[in-house]
Amino acid sequence: MSLVDMNAPPTSPVLDVSHLQVAFQTRQGLMSITRDVSFSVMPGERIGLVGESGCGKSVTGLSLMRLLPTDVARVSGQVLLQGTDLMLLSERQMRAVRGRDVAMIFQEPMTALDPVFTVGEQIAEAYRVHYPSLANEARERALQMLDRVGIPLPQQRYHEYPHQLSGGMRQRVMIAMALICEPKLLIADEPTTALDVTVQSQILRLLRELSERTGTALLLITHDLGVVAETCTRMVTMYAGEVVEDAPVEDVLLAPRHPYTSGLLRSLLHFSARGAPLAFIPGRVPTPGAMPEGCRFRPRCAHAAEACHAAQSLQFIGAFSQHRVRCVRASELELPGVIVHG
Repeated sequence: MSLVDMNAPPTSPVLDVSHLQVAFQTRQGLMSITRDVSFSVMPGERIGLVGESGCGKSVTGLSLMRLLPTDVARVSGQVLLQGTDLMLLSERQMRAVRGRDVAMIFQEPMTALDPVFTVGEQIAEAYRVHYPSLANEARERALQMLDRVGIPLPQQRYHEYPHQLSGGMRQRVMIAMALICEPKLLIADEPTTALDVTVQSQILRLLRELSERTGTALLLITHDLGVVAETCTRMVTMYAGEVVEDAPVEDVLLAPRHPYTSGLLRSLLHFSARGAPLAFIPGRVPTPGAMPEGCRFRPRCAHAAEACHAAQSLQFIGAFSQHRVRCVRASELELPGVIVHG
């Protein structure tokens, strides 16, 4: 039986993360990786969690699933899944939630799939763990999922091993495994990074259609802003372990309110003027042990002022806005967004 109340009103968030913090135990003591991460995901909403490598995106995803190693990771904060705080569950209780109520697609399917079992057996097992059933019933369910994610000849593919499938096929198997129990929340960590453009487009279209058809909430972890613009309804930008901007995708593309988000958008090659120098953000993401005081983006920011040396909080912009930003100068800056040049 599920520990999560999946009959909550549709106006309630599927996922509500508040003040999530992750630190790793090292020889030098606790090293903070993420700090004050807060956001929510509504039913059917598709959120893109973006930022440069090292910003804490994947660590955030793994912490939501309680998959970080408990001997070195120290996780605090509140993670409500339909009102149930996952941080308070025992490991046994959490195993009942993973796969059934919330599922995750990992970045590299070849390391997530077991090479000694057929893909069909692995998909069927994901169903039997949560819904004990006859082997034939689980097999039929797995075949339906293979067909649903667009894998041709599902009867044949069911008996094949991961190494016999292409990268795109393996990623579809991972999606089938994640969706077989019809979770309300799907976390996808860079699901298309290693795929060619054609397969990437197919995978993204599949995720978008599944979300629209079933109401599954999607948290898409990626560094590709083009993917977010095409697939997501909202964008959450992370920098140096913090959420610095959270807004509907259209609002961010037209008028980002944080200098870091604006810099990410302007650095996209296909949004630069033909013949103009490629825009870039100077410097690099600070290491966890050397975070600057106040705004963590301050050393790289062209708009930094004295007020940026103070601690920054995530604030709403405008009286009725859905736009949150962690920048003390957000209300006075006019930052460029995406401008398509002819």
